[in-house]
Amino acid sequence: MAFRQRETLSLTKKTDQDFIFRSKLPDISIPNHLPLAEYVFQKFSGDGDGDSTTTCLIDSATGRTFTYANVQITLRRIAAGLHRLGIRHGDTVMLLLPNSPEFALSFLAAVYLGAVSTSANPLFTQTEIAKQAKASAAKMIITKPCYVHKLTNLQQLGVVIVCVDDRNDVVSLVDGCVRFTDLTQADEAELPKPEISPDDTVSIPYSSGTTGLPKGVMISHKGLVTSIAQKVDGENPNLNFNRDDVIICFLPMFHTFTHSSLMLSAMRTGAAFLILPRFELNLVMKMVQKYKVTVVPMAPPVVLAFVKSPETEKYDLSSVRMMLSGSATLKKELEDAVLLKLPNAIFGQSYGMTEAGTVANSLAFAKHPFKTKSGSCGTVIRNAEMKVVDTITGASLPRNKAGEICIRGHQLMKGYLNDPEATARTIDKDGWLHTGDIGFVDDDDEIFIVDRLKELIKFKGYQVAPAELESLLIFHPYIEDAAVVAMTDEVADEVPVAFVVRSEGSQLTEDDIKNYVNKQVVHYKRIKMVFFVKAIPKSASGKLLRKVLRAKL
Repeated sequence: MAFRQRETLSLTKKTDQDFIFRSKLPDISIPNHLPLAEYVFQKFSGDGDGDSTTTCLIDSATGRTFTYANVQITLRRIAAGLHRLGIRHGDTVMLLLPNSPEFALSFLAAVYLGAVSTSANPLFTQTEIAKQAKASAAKMIITKPCYVHKLTNLQQLGVVIVCVDDRNDVVSLVDGCVRFTDLTQADEAELPKPEISPDDTVSIPYSSGTTGLPKGVMISHKGLVTSIAQKVDGENPNLNFNRDDVIICFLPMFHTFTHSSLMLSAMRTGAAFLILPRFELNLVMKMVQKYKVTVVPMAPPVVLAFVKSPETEKYDLSSVRMMLSGSATLKKELEDAVLLKLPNAIFGQSYGMTEAGTVANSLAFAKHPFKTKSGSCGTVIRNAEMKVVDTITGASLPRNKAGEICIRGHQLMKGYLNDPEATARTIDKDGWLHTGDIGFVDDDDEIFIVDRLKELIKFKGYQVAPAELESLLIFHPYIEDAAVVAMTDEVADEVPVAFVVRSEGSQLTEDDIKNYVNKQVVHYKRIKMVFFVKAIPKSASGKLLRKVLRAKL
């Protein structure tokens, strides 16, 4: 009990300049001097207590399983194969793959070798792939035969193309490509021991950042080790994954939240990682039932589909003990609706960004959990500092005052690739990363995200948060999905307008929706126009693509 009491003390410090918020959990010792691969598999070497014969990866599409021993042997062989093909310390390897064990093994092999990985959506166009490959200076692309036609220009420039071939492929291996199986059969004894510094770049995911076009985010071994440890290490880990867990993965693995926050955290704790090629609600529930899945990570669109589907009653989902929502902020009403469907599971949110790793995590997921509030995205992660600043003056704000969230700690990115100006705009001289998210910290140290700084609607000087209006719209019984953006107005500067997906068979009108929302909000938050659409555009990680909707206006 004394241990718990020490943890629950309020850890907010007022300095001469800033209100600093810290985790309720005590800081821990983090071995961020270790290379990432050595850290992730630390339990399975030396005096570690891990069992290498337990399952590490499960491929739902084929039924293949890989033990922790299999994974470590295979990644070293692939690393030797990469080295044989000319990949050296610091070289960049692009992963252009769907969810699969090969994605995980390729990522880990590059990590082990001291190379740098950058992952891209396989559905990207030829132009989008080429832009990222050239910006990251990729020397190799690991992909499937069905995507090689989008890489011919890069192949002509000398980029090595490695193809993962499986029985489902209908496209034969293209001339000039290397078979992935050749890498897996390489002799690891030929690989010299990699010399890796904690500050070496290990990954370059691409992010639009707080503003602007996609930029390469340089993440170091030290940063990624710190980010994982902040979640799953310590006597009372913030995210209590364990060796008995089966963690399902249908979120895209090319997204950093999936392969860094989920996959590597699962491996650090000895859990099994069940890989699905894509999200299909019935397939997900079938796999949950078949493999007795215990942890279900979700993005808000998936949560919405789960809540709205009557199919959930057909499957045994009783094994699920934890449902984690990440990648985008989840509205309180959706969280409440999930709890009605799975009353025995813990549900909570994680909040982070590519540049900062995990910023906050629900303490409901801790080994010794805390009571949490619906709608909160958790408390600030341990071994880090957070503050909230006024968006105009930059002054540090106390509890219950909304402003831009800033985070500081060893988990932050090194910076944007070849873009020192964008780096300086995001990380200030005191080491604070400005997230571009508007939120506040309440009296219990819980963080609530209000909206994105650049997405706030300015109506005659008033600030209107689109997320608040979307929350009302989504829970209308005849609305399937909705998004709110700003439309320019000569008088008010900006006004909120809604894009709405009606439920099948619904005859809902624009006036119906306006009346429904406007009677629940103050005058300056009222919806001015409604546009009916077939779908709301979203990124692969589930984030609303408001810029696409603004372009329609």
